[in-house]
Amino acid sequence: MPARRHEIAIGQLAARTGLAHSAIRYYEDEGLVHPERTAAGQRRFLRADIRRLSFVMIAQKLGFPLARIRALLDALPDRRTPNAKDWAKISTELRGELDRRIAELTALRDKLDGCIGCGCLSLDRCALYNPDDRAAAEGPGPRYLIADRAAD
Repeated sequence: MPARRHEIAIGQLAARTGLAHSAIRYYEDEGLVHPERTAAGQRRFLRADIRRLSFVMIAQKLGFPLARIRALLDALPDRRTPNAKDWAKISTELRGELDRRIAELTALRDKLDGCIGCGCLSLDRCALYNPDDRAAAEGPGPRYLIADRAAD
């Protein structure tokens, strides 16, 4: 029985997304796409899965974990591909998260000029920001940057 027009094989999906077959199967295992199976057991994806996987790839490139991406896609009814209204809602959510990350990265970048925040005193300049290694009393690691982040 020939595939319906809106269904594509894994090879076609791979060609359109640039993903390896193994990556598509991984995303299937992670619940991000949900192909049907033919009587012979072959996967048949919806053409709309091209957009779903493209979204996954972009969101990952922006640093979002698969769990977050899955939650966004799972919120859609019947596992459908987002429409324009859905994309607007998703992009608004992601924009806020990206804005917070940009602010964190900007603050981190600006602090790197003066101190890496570790309290290690390995640089002569650190003594100015952390006399007598006061940060050591707060515990290991980059205490100044962790404290700044916790204040948000």
